[in-house]
Amino acid sequence: MSKNAHAILPGSTIGVLGSGQLGRMLTIAARRMGYRVATFSPELDTPTGQVADEEIVGSYEDLDAIRAFARSVDVLTFEFENVSSAATEAAAEFVPVRPGGNVLHVTQNRLREKTFLSENGFPVTPFFPVNSKEQLVVALAACGGNGILKTAGFGYDGKGQVRLNPDTDLDTIWPAYEGVPAVLEALVSFEREVSVVAARGLNGQIVTYGLVENRHRNHILDLTIAPASVPDAVQREALRITEGILEALDVIGVLCVELFLQPDGELLVNELAPRTHNSGHFTFDASLTSQFEQQLRAVCGLPLGSTEQLRPAAMVNLLGDLWEGGEPNWVAASHFPDVKLHLYGKSTARPGRKMGHLTALAATPELAARRAWQAREALLRR
Repeated sequence: MSKNAHAILPGSTIGVLGSGQLGRMLTIAARRMGYRVATFSPELDTPTGQVADEEIVGSYEDLDAIRAFARSVDVLTFEFENVSSAATEAAAEFVPVRPGGNVLHVTQNRLREKTFLSENGFPVTPFFPVNSKEQLVVALAACGGNGILKTAGFGYDGKGQVRLNPDTDLDTIWPAYEGVPAVLEALVSFEREVSVVAARGLNGQIVTYGLVENRHRNHILDLTIAPASVPDAVQREALRITEGILEALDVIGVLCVELFLQPDGELLVNELAPRTHNSGHFTFDASLTSQFEQQLRAVCGLPLGSTEQLRPAAMVNLLGDLWEGGEPNWVAASHFPDVKLHLYGKSTARPGRKMGHLTALAATPELAARRAWQAREALLRR
């Protein structure tokens, strides 16, 4: 379908591959605008399926099932990028797939992603492909003995990675990576982690949500503060990098660019996510157009909405650890009138599992962060 094709209008059916919380919030935005939503994933009674019009259960490797699903919708998008290129090609036989399979192919593999960024002139941390212990030894020496070893594919929230230093026993580490394509990234000093969520439409229009600050705990995003407190020059450079990546990848949809802000003010791209992102959840409550509505607008060929942020905001994740002492105290958290609760409908709470989030709105980003933390602490008053 050409970029000048007619828009996919309300009343049409949006197909979503994946069925987690990102698809759930996309579905809420889509249904508010009059669209129907069908979700496809290997599980039943999922966060997306609970609010979608139709929940289809199937394997991402079952290409006939993917084709049948594609024939039942008007456009196909993702909330989960680890879908094979064969599946996206099968779906594209019948329906527009946005973002395209080429975007997923690049971003679902760390080595392909970093190679793409480097070859296109975007700033990245030094990296080395690792396919043997001998290659690891050489790469680690080139990094001065310190680095992070990561599986090339299918990793998130710190999964599939280990930090190495000159005292690391590589004989102990390597068996977990034997036969698995990997990449070694050099350790770099940085002042903080930041990100930009942006969207690009069929006509090439790009909108961004500005730079936000992210703080992690055990490799999982814990807090996002929006906007980030950085010099204007850093903000402009982050947006320039983000817009350049969107165009170079020819993204139709939403993309998150995660970056390291170095002490000298320089930025390095850490990772890309070709979908809505945890660090953009605050937009659901704090922005004129949320990242989820923006994804819908982009993949349907509609003009993109305003990204104006109505108030400073902060988002904290609610992990399954909060349930270890019993059901969280929802009443106590509700005593904060400027804090919004989002729960994802997951039936089982496990440590480290994202069960929901809180978004606080306030007069300043710092005050919003404090309110969000206070509301989360209130959940533990049992």
